[in-house]
Amino acid sequence: MSRQQKSQELVPQLRFKGFTGAWKQRKLGDLVKRVTRKNSNLESNLPLTISAQYGLIDQATFFDKQIASKDLSGYYLIKRGEFAYNKSYSKEYPWGAIKRLEHYDLGVVSTLYIAFAPTDGDSQYLVSYFDSTKWYKEVSKNAAEGARNHGLLNIAPDSFFSSSINIPGSQVEQSRIGEFFKTLDDLIAACERKTELLKKRKS
Repeated sequence: MSRQQKSQELVPQLRFKGFTGAWKQRKLGDLVKRVTRKNSNLESNLPLTISAQYGLIDQATFFDKQIASKDLSGYYLIKRGEFAYNKSYSKEYPWGAIKRLEHYDLGVVSTLYIAFAPTDGDSQYLVSYFDSTKWYKEVSKNAAEGARNHGLLNIAPDSFFSSSINIPGSQVEQSRIGEFFKTLDDLIAACERKTELLKKRKS
C-alpha cells in the first residue's frame, strides 16, 4: 500500500460531526492485554461458547449439553467486559469469531481460545470492530502457513496481538461509533424478535 493510500484509509469519508483528525494505526497488543488466568480455584463452573447471535453464552444452553471437560480448572477464567477469540472457523466466520463477555460476571473458555482485556481505548468500539469483517485481512496476514487445520485457525497469540487496527485518536469518537453500532444492533434484534412473534401468532 502506498503512503497516499494509507493516509486516505486513516481519514474516513463518513464521520460524526465535529471530528476531523486522522485516525491512528495501532497494534492490537497496544490496546489490549492477553488474559491467561486459569480457573484453578474453580471460581466458575460455567463453560462458554461463542454464538453468532448472542455472543459468549453458556455452552449447555447453546448445545443442549455441556461439551467441556468435567474438570474446568485448566480453562481460562474470563470476567465481564473481557473478550475471547474462538479460532474455530465456519462459513459465517471464515476467520473465527471474537466476542465480549456481557451476560455473566464470570465464565471459562477453552485454552484454544485467545482471551484479552481492553487497556486503552473504548471497549464498545472494539465490540463494533470485531463484529465487522475489517479485522479479517490483518489476521489473515498473521496466520501461519496451513492456517486451517482440523477446524481451527493456526494463529499464535503473538501474531494475533501484532495485527494492526485503525482507530480514532479521540476516545469520544471511538465511543460515538461504538454506541451507534450498538444501537443499530439492538434495533435489528428487536425487529427480529417482533418478526418471530408475528410468525408464531400466524401459525
